[in-house]
Amino acid sequence: MDTMEIVIIAILCIAVGVALIALALHMNAKRKQAQSTNQPQSAAQSESVEQSQALSADTSQQQQQTQQAQQPQKQPQTQSTQPNAAATEHGSQPQEPESIASRLTRLKAKLGSSANPLGKALFNILTQDNLSEEDWEDVEDTLLLADVGAEASEQLVEELRRDARIHGERDPQAVRDMLKERLLDIVGRDTDRSLVALREDAGQPSVIIMVGVNGTGKTTTAGKLARLFVAQHKQVVLGAADTFRAAAADQLVTWGERSGVPVVRSEKDGADPASVAFDAARTAQESHADVLIIDTAGRLQNKANLMDELGKIRRVVEKTTPVEEVLLVLDATTGQNGMMQAKVFAEAIGITGVVLTKLDGSAKGGIVVNVQRELGVPVKLVGLGEGPDDLAPFDPQSFVEGMLA
Repeated sequence: MDTMEIVIIAILCIAVGVALIALALHMNAKRKQAQSTNQPQSAAQSESVEQSQALSADTSQQQQQTQQAQQPQKQPQTQSTQPNAAATEHGSQPQEPESIASRLTRLKAKLGSSANPLGKALFNILTQDNLSEEDWEDVEDTLLLADVGAEASEQLVEELRRDARIHGERDPQAVRDMLKERLLDIVGRDTDRSLVALREDAGQPSVIIMVGVNGTGKTTTAGKLARLFVAQHKQVVLGAADTFRAAAADQLVTWGERSGVPVVRSEKDGADPASVAFDAARTAQESHADVLIIDTAGRLQNKANLMDELGKIRRVVEKTTPVEEVLLVLDATTGQNGMMQAKVFAEAIGITGVVLTKLDGSAKGGIVVNVQRELGVPVKLVGLGEGPDDLAPFDPQSFVEGMLA
């Protein structure tokens, strides 16, 4: 091998070495570039993962909140208003109710002092000499004007005509005594007018449903009746099933606060009355109450669907406890219109007694006789004023004396 060949081989070796070095440098540069590029991508991916996890956590929390909002509330649709707490907030305490004995004494005096034209008109006729047929017709007309009713008026006149003592009697007191005896017979001196809840065999709770048209004082009577039972040391619960009149439940709560009686009412207006009545019955049972008084909406006799609602309330309550009393509240001043209402209620739900409100000197008290004869149920309670204790058991003796005063 000559010198030229050696030189060429040396040059080639150098060139190959340079090429290898250049290739190595190029590969190293690409590796570093790749590493620098991968590091920010990894950080971005990590940040993306963290954001994704946070978003997933927020979404899960929102789903849980949505599920909780969609779940039915465990609280009942009705609430029981505790009067003691309410009274404390307003700085007052429940008022002590008047005893039944005191009410009877006071109301008897009030009846006796009330001006009633019936007694005077009858005395003027019956104390005349030799009563004619026209005079007896005047007696019957006077009784009819007092809303005694046609059948009862005719019966009373016939009994008076057969009573030999009435003929030729000049003493007004003697005539008054005879008339009083006849009226007591018609009103029913021995009729059982006791409230079922006050009897020894009453259930626990003894359920009373109050019915009547608007304007008769039904809700007020329910509140007064609760006070009457409190006066007898009974534990009472009120049920505000009049959900059609916005102020009815509030009015009943006010009466409950006066007497220290809890009231079960709906949390919203227009709720199902039967549902409120059912919850009231359940509350009365759980609290071992003696009496449950359920106030219902004022019903007009020409609204069949509302009358059907009364029957529904009774059926629903009786799934829990028997209904022992249904009291019809009547305005004594409505006369024969009140009698028509009474008949419709008797057919719709079946009543056990009547409460006559506004029975003062201006009322035609003869409706007592008419209602009892037509419905076959007694007048059990009467109201003679606006006071919280102006409600008392009906006393035939005091009533008849008031009519003849």
